[in-house]
Amino acid sequence: MPSAAHTPHYCSAMLSRYLHAIHTEDPGLEEPAATRERLKEGFPRGATRRMTQPGLLIAAALAGLAPGEDDTLVYASCYAESRALESYLDSFPSPSPTLFQTSIHPGAVQQAFIGRQQPVRHFFPHTGRVQLVAHAVQTALLAPTPRTILCGGEERGTWLREQRAASDRTFVFALLLTPEPAGALGMISLTPSAATAPERFLLPAFFDALHARQAIDVAVAPGLRLTLTWQAVDQRCQP
Repeated sequence: MPSAAHTPHYCSAMLSRYLHAIHTEDPGLEEPAATRERLKEGFPRGATRRMTQPGLLIAAALAGLAPGEDDTLVYASCYAESRALESYLDSFPSPSPTLFQTSIHPGAVQQAFIGRQQPVRHFFPHTGRVQLVAHAVQTALLAPTPRTILCGGEERGTWLREQRAASDRTFVFALLLTPEPAGALGMISLTPSAATAPERFLLPAFFDALHARQAIDVAVAPGLRLTLTWQAVDQRCQP
């Protein structure tokens, strides 16, 4: 069992953690090759050659949060990476072995940690749609470790977008959450709610609020409300 000092705390049935660091990337219509060129100086020579665009962006986002082996890492993505799969399928009827290898490459977070040559003990990947944000945040707030990194994002697809099987935009985010209020940028909480019909609060909306540093107060699942407050953190709920 985790010690009391390391567990997320409750106040009036509230589950919460303090936000201590944040990194967001919103590259717009930037192509993977342009992302690779823009970020290559932050990686060892040759390391970016087979990394996907989300892998590059997640690795850059995590770098500033200094993840450790004992941290809990939570990753959220509805579609994950689609460009590599699209490229491989486009190579038929003479399928490319190289593109096949890229299409089954480890996901964005795994690419980041392979590049860092670093293990991580607690890793919880989430996918889904309507309640993806709720599930990922709940996992992060229930983590037994002193530090939790909540990250996620999407990659803009090409022809798979027409089939509604890929994202229509590229973005990533990474948050560092701890139980400590000192020096926090804000607080993220889940509280019981009387709402039985959650609002449509998908991962892009969560990212947009994080990127713009906007407050969040939304019913994300039946009986569950997500709030995010910035700077003026309520100290009444300290453990």
